[in-house]
Amino acid sequence: MKKRILLEYTLNSSPKVLFPRLSTPGGLAEWFADDVNVKGKTYNFIWDNAENLAEVVQKKENRYIRFHWVEDEDPNTYFEFRISMDELTGDVALVITDFAYEDEKTDAIELWNSQIAKLKQVLGI
Repeated sequence: MKKRILLEYTLNSSPKVLFPRLSTPGGLAEWFADDVNVKGKTYNFIWDNAENLAEVVQKKENRYIRFHWVEDEDPNTYFEFRISMDELTGDVALVITDFAYEDEKTDAIELWNSQIAKLKQVLGI
């Protein structure tokens, strides 16, 4: 059974700049996948010529977007990008929720760390 992974990254970027990079094909192709196409609520993520379909389950502009992998038979798993803003400091954090099997958890975290490093480059931070 897959377990939930929760990761938080502080990003010095406004939600209005960050959210399009988390929710649009062009933005996601800059750091998350080699290419991304969208038809309605279905996103086609392409890595090394392999296609992976995900559907948008929930979305709130400049706050969060949640995807569910179409091939994942467990309806309770998803991956989510949530923008969190500290009301006192104004710091913006990207909170990522994902699911992985216990023996794949370390690899999943390392992959997210490298993807977020790319995102920071794209954002110039």
